[in-house]
Amino acid sequence: MEDLCEDLADLYVESRVTAPGDAYRRPSRQNFMDRLTTDMRRPGFAMVIAEMDRVMGRAFGFPVPGDGSWWVGFDGTLPRSIDQLTLSGRAFAFGNIFVRSHPQDRDLALRSQERLLTEHQASLGATLVDQADRVTLAALRSRGWPDIGVFRRPAGPTTFRVLVLPVGERTAARLEDLVTMPGGGGPGGP
Repeated sequence: MEDLCEDLADLYVESRVTAPGDAYRRPSRQNFMDRLTTDMRRPGFAMVIAEMDRVMGRAFGFPVPGDGSWWVGFDGTLPRSIDQLTLSGRAFAFGNIFVRSHPQDRDLALRSQERLLTEHQASLGATLVDQADRVTLAALRSRGWPDIGVFRRPAGPTTFRVLVLPVGERTAARLEDLVTMPGGGGPGGP
C-alpha cells in the first residue's frame, strides 16, 4: 500500500504543474499524503485507479454524511435539492481526481468519477477546489460541474469553490436552476 500511495503522490505532483507566473501555488506532496491518509479513514472511502504501464489516473472520495456536516463552511444557504440528496445519502464527495493525459483515453477522468458514483448509488458528486486554482476550476466546469458557491474551512485561510456533478437526467433536471444562474454557475458567481 505504501508504494501505491507514493505512486499516487507522484501523479498528484505531476498533475499539479502550473504555468510560469500562475498565481496559484500548488499544495505540497506532503499535504496530499496527509489528506489522502485522512480521507482513507472516512466511512465508505473508495478509490478507482487506472493503470497501463504506470498509474494513469485515480479518483477517490467518500459518501457525504447524511447529517450535513460535510457542508459546514458553505457560505450561504445550501440549495434545497442538494440538501435533500445529502439527507438521503445520495451525495458523494470527491477528495481528488487526477489523470495523466493519454491520447487513447480522453474520458478516463469521467469514467473514474462515474464508477465511484455508481458504486455508491450517488445522484450527486461534490468537490471543493481552491478558488485560486483556475486551471482545475475551468476543467471541471467545462466537464459539466456547476459551481454552486463558496466554502470556507473554519481553521484555514483557503477559500474554496464548491462544484457539483449531477448524475442522471432526473438529478440534472432538479439541479438545472444551479446551472442557469447568472454569474457563471451558482450563487456568488465564479
